[in-house]
Amino acid sequence: MAKSRPETPGKSGGAAKSSGEFPDFLTQSDVEALNAGRHAAPFDVLGPHKSGTRRWIATFQPGAVEVVACVDGKETALPRLSGDVFAGPVPGKAYTLTMRYADGADYSTPDPYGFGPVLSDFDQYLMGEGTHRELWRALGAHVREHEGVQGTHFAVWAPNAQRVSVVGDFNMWDGRRHPMRRVGATGSWEVFLPGVGEGALYKYEILGADGGLRLKADPVGFGSQHPPEKASIVRDISGFGWKDTNWMKARADRADRKAAISIYEVHLGSWRRRWDEEGRPLSYKELAKDLVSYVKHMGFTHIELLPVSEFPFDGSWGYQPVGLFAPTIRFGPPHEFRDFVEAAHEADIGVLLDWVPGHFPTDDHGLAQFDGTALYEHADPREGFHQDWNTLIYNYGRTEVKNYLVSNALYWMEEYHLDGLRVDAVASMLYRDYSRAEGQWIPNKDGGRENYEAIDFLKEMNIAVYGAHPDAMTVAEESTSFPGVSQPAHTGGLGFGYKWNMGWMNDTLSYIERDPIHRKYHQGDMTFGIHYAFSENFILPISHDEVVHGKGSMLAKMPGNEAEKFANLRAYYGFMWTHPGKKLLFMGCEFAQPEEWNHAGELNWHAAGQPAHAGVQNLVRDLNYLYRDTPALHVKDCLPDGFAWLNGDADQSTLGFIRYGEKGDAPVVVMCNFTPVLREGFRIGVPEMGHWEEVLNTDSELYGGGNRGNLGGLTAEKIACDGQEASVQMTLAPLATVVLRLRKDT
Repeated sequence: MAKSRPETPGKSGGAAKSSGEFPDFLTQSDVEALNAGRHAAPFDVLGPHKSGTRRWIATFQPGAVEVVACVDGKETALPRLSGDVFAGPVPGKAYTLTMRYADGADYSTPDPYGFGPVLSDFDQYLMGEGTHRELWRALGAHVREHEGVQGTHFAVWAPNAQRVSVVGDFNMWDGRRHPMRRVGATGSWEVFLPGVGEGALYKYEILGADGGLRLKADPVGFGSQHPPEKASIVRDISGFGWKDTNWMKARADRADRKAAISIYEVHLGSWRRRWDEEGRPLSYKELAKDLVSYVKHMGFTHIELLPVSEFPFDGSWGYQPVGLFAPTIRFGPPHEFRDFVEAAHEADIGVLLDWVPGHFPTDDHGLAQFDGTALYEHADPREGFHQDWNTLIYNYGRTEVKNYLVSNALYWMEEYHLDGLRVDAVASMLYRDYSRAEGQWIPNKDGGRENYEAIDFLKEMNIAVYGAHPDAMTVAEESTSFPGVSQPAHTGGLGFGYKWNMGWMNDTLSYIERDPIHRKYHQGDMTFGIHYAFSENFILPISHDEVVHGKGSMLAKMPGNEAEKFANLRAYYGFMWTHPGKKLLFMGCEFAQPEEWNHAGELNWHAAGQPAHAGVQNLVRDLNYLYRDTPALHVKDCLPDGFAWLNGDADQSTLGFIRYGEKGDAPVVVMCNFTPVLREGFRIGVPEMGHWEEVLNTDSELYGGGNRGNLGGLTAEKIACDGQEASVQMTLAPLATVVLRLRKDT
């Protein structure tokens, strides 16, 4: 057994040759290449080989003064051939190596070069075809038993490398010690290291096609060091014991376009912090309790996480990932992230992940020039460099790169039970000229601007995700009018389940930011969205992008004095939650945080405790429950027969509309007043006679309003109005949204 490993590679101090004999399989050139750390095929010369009629063992052991092979308790010394290469004839089969050092320490281990390949021919075939949908099971670092020995199998794709070694705290980061075996024609490299296990730090040392030596984190690594450190960490992600079977069986109902979907978008690092411990963010396990219970209380159906794939720079908010397969260590190890997801499912809450396949950073330890070539990215900066973000763009036309990304999408669904992916910056992927001037981009084969390869990738990703998990959802952040984003891929669409409605967001925010006296000239900003509201399956997003970079908080966008600001915001939220489309709100917006979001701090929870802010928070909670409990407000979010205009008086800046559900569902009438004028005796049409309950009024004192309402409801009269045969006469509070629902007598 080992006493200790040498602390430095050291010098052998031995003669150039001790045995005076080289085996048949080992030449002087091989020995020189091993000592220099540039041998491209180490398994051809290290480990057990036949030389003549005898079995020889060759090993490379920097710093050792003596190396012996142990077979059934019997030691056979391996003479030094040259430098740090030892070799000699050893009878028998199974053996271990013992290295002895000048300081008296020794170290014993099975010989890594005595093990056969781990990657199967089938794995290599699928990787070569670009159809390995479980790529993470083949590549990466896997703690496992191989040929009866426990250790870790390392595998990485680097087809143009001259030599690849795994280096880490287990071999003093010396790339000469564990060069890897090149396997098959796929350009993958592998090695099994006995005795290496959970928690080991490692990287790949790559002698690139350009002759340069580079240290790279594992592209399929399951864990990483805490930034600014950059090594990958061996993480055993097998055998988690999920307990969310009931959720997984029933979650299809939560993703369907008829479902009430209300998403709370969260940046985990700044939602809440522990100020008694130097302001650290909450851990996954703490978030599993605090965040999940808060979201449950607020009535949201889903949590959407800003990217948690490992990223080096806090200021990127996760949108420049380096470790696509590693949940960031900032909040805990992988199994604790699973604890968080499981806790959400136990609370009947889905978890969506912001996913970033559009670009990656240029950090030295990442994918850039991975094997000395533009492997993951395009070589030509007109295709491969993103000018807005100083990042690199994936080469979607390369089979292996496309497979890498598609398998990563499936990885998060399979290994972490995520309920969906929101794909970032889709518009930047769809167009070759995105944010580029003339002459800075390369047209497609037909001379156009569409990125055919990216389009094919997105379709393939959606087909793969929905094929494996039809009960999940994918969402596109897509800001253009590209057709069919949320239409099935087999009909020519991109295949997403939903698309963010960026046009609705921009138009309605432009309207609500105006002084009410000017709003009558811009009523179309609030109504235009209906013209295309059912062309896609839309989510209405008030995301993190609307409360950063000088845009001000949602409250700060509102005009008027303090009371009017709150009233405007409440009215806007009432309009948003009753408008067709699923809902998304960024953290802090639910209680009208007064400041812009700051990723380096936490939300202003002190403000949340103030009456006016708490009123907005109560409103969002009640809007969520009203939306979930009222079929007419969600079952036809994506269908035109679920909506009809009622009243749209631009001069008064009022808007009215009807929401319908399925047959038998109580219809809902919504009336919005976007001026600070109280309108009493205001008549609006209703689709049926009967009693119309006032189920929500944003002017309620519960929300910080003036409590100007309709005493709980109104009874319809047989007076035609707004194209309806019946109507009610109501009090319409200033800067308020009122929701009426027909009472169904049981």
